[in-house]
Amino acid sequence: MKNFFKILGSILFVLFAAGAVFYFAKNEALPQGKQGKEADALAMKMLNSLNYQAYKNTETIVWNFRNKHFYKWNKQENIIAVSWDNNKVILHAKNPKKTEVFIADKKVENNNILKKATDFYNNDSFWLVAPYKIFDTGTERRIVTHKGRAALLVTYTSGGSTPGDSYLWILNEQYFPTSFKMWTKIIPMGGVSATWEDWKVTESGALLSTSHQFSIGNKFYLENVKAYNE
Repeated sequence: MKNFFKILGSILFVLFAAGAVFYFAKNEALPQGKQGKEADALAMKMLNSLNYQAYKNTETIVWNFRNKHFYKWNKQENIIAVSWDNNKVILHAKNPKKTEVFIADKKVENNNILKKATDFYNNDSFWLVAPYKIFDTGTERRIVTHKGRAALLVTYTSGGSTPGDSYLWILNEQYFPTSFKMWTKIIPMGGVSATWEDWKVTESGALLSTSHQFSIGNKFYLENVKAYNE
């Protein structure tokens, strides 16, 4: 039995050491960029490459996240129907007092379900429309040189579920976003990257990415993505 615990301890030590080596090898410091007109001009080029006007004019966006959370977003009124399991929440972002919570189709008062719906939406919508949120209230934009090219660092100083997160957008020659690097509260290692790919031209003309490949994990998909005008 003593030998078993010695072997187990050795294995755990090796795994811990390997994890520490990986962390220090891959962990990146948040880059120091420059704020100002140049950064904002780069951000506008990125938005123009995405046909931002079509997204801005879109009335309704529908999608599901990993086939677990289901959404219908009335974008102009900012009313979001969030469904999962036997729960449904109608979030009224402009007038929170109108927000409604349902469990098994019965209207209830449940702050835990409401918080889950809000957190789900903040996270899951970000993976769909983050490129369009680079001028949101509370954002700071910096221009950074990444592998010899200009990249856009966006920091969210307020709003959402995890204010303070930063994302470095990697752009191609047409200023179209292909991936970003992340410095976030929920990921302890800085500089983890995720692709933005499988772009879909929706009925409204808005461009939406439907899959993301992490540098340290699996690829995941957003499904049944639709954007249209009623």
